[in-house]
Amino acid sequence: MTYRLHYAPDNASLIVRLALLELQVPFDCVLVDRSLQAQKSPQYLRLNPMGRIPAMETPDGTLFETAAILLWLVDRHGGLGPDAQSAQRGDFLKWLFFMSNTLHADLRALFYPDTYFGGTPTADFVIQTQTRVDHALRLLDQNITEWHNLDCVWVSDFYICVVLRWCALYPQGGNQWFDLTHYRALQQLAQQLDTHPATQQAIQDEGLHQTPFTAPRYATPPYGTAI
Repeated sequence: MTYRLHYAPDNASLIVRLALLELQVPFDCVLVDRSLQAQKSPQYLRLNPMGRIPAMETPDGTLFETAAILLWLVDRHGGLGPDAQSAQRGDFLKWLFFMSNTLHADLRALFYPDTYFGGTPTADFVIQTQTRVDHALRLLDQNITEWHNLDCVWVSDFYICVVLRWCALYPQGGNQWFDLTHYRALQQLAQQLDTHPATQQAIQDEGLHQTPFTAPRYATPPYGTAI
């Protein structure tokens, strides 16, 4: 069975797309049109009851939650992370889930504060959330050797580079706090992945423009909308 990725441009599905492209496994893409709130439709909720993007159909059933999909791909195909018997597996897992459960969760609060705050966020809420994101990025920068392999690309590399992209772009008009040069190891990784073959294909697929991680521009996708 060809995998089927339910995606929206420049959403978390981009991380999964990059992993699938890196694996060179066949997959189809199905647009979830955010302009129509298609992620909240009954049809999509049958795939992902949380109403979030992505979802991926596989021979083992439909998966959702970005980190779960990535870990499933690592275990199914190998090559995008250490295997279960590797001494590096523990460090890889703890930082992958740190990206997902801590950093990504705080980014959602920063990008969609009304969901978490119940209205217009206070300045303190925004500043505190930005501070937590900055702290998480600094931890990842300082501990990059635990979740990044110099000899190959891991799913954690794609995850953090997409996060860096989002920090530079979103929320529109509220990202002045972010400066990639504050995280030198992450900046170097982003520079490497800007020109990576999987990234170059994703640029075409989602209208990401060149240097999508180090000097990102808002996506102009051929289909759908990022916001």
